[in-house]
Amino acid sequence: MGLNGLLNVNKPAGCSSFSIVAGVRRLSGERRVGHAGTLDPAASGVLPVCLGQATRVAEYLMERPKEYLAEIELGLSTDTYDSEGRVIARGVLNNISRTLVEEALGAFNGSILQVPPAFSAVKINGRKSYSLARAGREVILQPRRVHIHDIEILGFNLPYLKLRISCSKGTYIRSLANDLGMNLGCYAYLKDLERTSYGPFKIEDAVTPGQLHEAAGEGRLEQLLFPLDYALTDGGRVYLDEIQAARVAKGLDITLDIYDPYSKDYCSAYTQEGQLLAVMKFAAENGLWHPQKVFNL
Repeated sequence: MGLNGLLNVNKPAGCSSFSIVAGVRRLSGERRVGHAGTLDPAASGVLPVCLGQATRVAEYLMERPKEYLAEIELGLSTDTYDSEGRVIARGVLNNISRTLVEEALGAFNGSILQVPPAFSAVKINGRKSYSLARAGREVILQPRRVHIHDIEILGFNLPYLKLRISCSKGTYIRSLANDLGMNLGCYAYLKDLERTSYGPFKIEDAVTPGQLHEAAGEGRLEQLLFPLDYALTDGGRVYLDEIQAARVAKGLDITLDIYDPYSKDYCSAYTQEGQLLAVMKFAAENGLWHPQKVFNL
C-alpha cells in the first residue's frame, strides 16, 4: 500500500513547486503526489505536499488563510512585479514616510479586487498568461476578489519595506506590492517573499528538501507525514455508528442530528474506532449529509 498523508515542505527560493513535487514522488515511490497552492520559484516557505489519498483533500486545505513575510523595494517597478523581472520604471522617494505607507496600506485591508500579474499562471483562452507575456503579447486579466485579513509593517528603511501579510487563497503578493507602489506614486516591486504559514502548517515545523532526502534514505519518510485529516481541521468531526458507517461507505446520504450544518458545510466522519471514513457535505435541499469523499485507508 502506498503512502497517504501530507508533508510540510520548506521550499527554497530558486526552485519551482513542481520540482518539489517531482522530488517527493521520486523519493517516496508514490505516484499520486501534488501540492496545495503554488509558490513562485523566487519565493520560499511552506508548501504542503499531498501523497496518495491526501491529494483528495487538497481542495479543503486550499481554502485556508496563508501568511507571508514580504520585502518590498520602493522606487522601482519590474514587468513581473518581482525581482525576476526587468526594471521598467523608476520613482522618487523624497516624500515617502512610514505614516504615508501605513495610510496607503489601509486600502488593501479586507475584501478587495486585485488584478493578477501578467507573468502568472492564470489562463487566457487556454494559454498561461506568462507565456503570452514572454512572447510580447498584450495581456489583459480581469480583477479577482481576494481577502486581506491583516497587514503589519515589520520594518521600514527606505527603499525597503517589510510586511507581514495574512490573506485568502488567490492573493498575489506581487500584485499587492505593485499596487502599493502605484498608490504611493513611487513604484514598487516584491523583492523577497516567504510563506510562513498555510492553514495548520507553520514554517517552524517545515522540512527542507535535504531533510526529505535524508529521511527517505533512512527509511523514515513516512514518519514526516501528517494524517489526511490535518487538512480538515477547519471543519467539524463526527463519529458514526455501524449503520451510518455502512451507508457512508457505499456513498449513501445520512442524517446527522448532532452536527450543526450552519457552522460549517462540511465535516469529517469517523468510525467508532477513530478511522477517518469520509468528508461529508451538507445538502440544504434535503437536509442530508452526502459523503463527498470516501476513503479506504
